[in-house]
Amino acid sequence: MTTSPNFRDNAWVLEATIQTAPAADAQWQKQLDKLREIAAYEPETQTWHARLGALDLAGVQMLQTLFDAARVHGTTVDLAPVAVPAHWNGPVFTRTPDVAALLEAQTERGRPLGKLPLA
Repeated sequence: MTTSPNFRDNAWVLEATIQTAPAADAQWQKQLDKLREIAAYEPETQTWHARLGALDLAGVQMLQTLFDAARVHGTTVDLAPVAVPAHWNGPVFTRTPDVAALLEAQTERGRPLGKLPLA
């Protein structure tokens, strides 16, 4: 994690990195329309990115959109806790030992979305 002016040792946001799935034109457009609601596209990496700093209504809706895109379109979504970006003006999560340890332990590649073991 990098340090930014907004970064506090106990603050973080959840970053989603989204990779679209190949699809026919109509399905491709539906997939993109769904992602545009919540994420920004980065042409350099050809991925979409979204950040979440609270599990409020907007945060839950964002996660639901990600789950729906993965289920319906086969979109790949990686979630990882990251330092608060310098430009972030939204809410942040507070790093507590149990939540932080769980998220950091589960950020390895290849784990399916939503498959975070609690034990």
